[in-house]
Amino acid sequence: MSTTHVPATLAEFRDDFLALDESERLQLLLEFSNELPAVSADVAAHPEMAERVAECQSPVYIYVEVADDVVTMHATAPPEAPTTRGFASILAQGISGLSPDEVLAIPDDYPQSIGLTRVVSPLRISGMTGMLLRAKNQVRQKR
Repeated sequence: MSTTHVPATLAEFRDDFLALDESERLQLLLEFSNELPAVSADVAAHPEMAERVAECQSPVYIYVEVADDVVTMHATAPPEAPTTRGFASILAQGISGLSPDEVLAIPDDYPQSIGLTRVVSPLRISGMTGMLLRAKNQVRQKR
């Protein structure tokens, strides 16, 4: 993707990771896993609305709403998959509140930019990339 625009919240998260030594970045990711926002009552009542992220080994589901030109990302990931929950939390917190155009402008390689490529497995980075691409695809379908 030719754009380099990263929305403020995601840029802040990236800068927080990059400010730490690699050994401390995993701890920050685990802190994010504890901050995964709960899905709305509507999504909780209708889990079939959420899309499984096949790139993730753990059962991760996302659902993106677009209402009044504001995006809200809902995500679920099991507590026993804290790395995956952390990635889902970063994206849910970073995407929610943005406009559809802002979400679509997020670089596809954002997951590789936050300084975790040597701390977690490539498969996990691929999972976060899958979450981002699915979220962007859902935004495209709902705008």
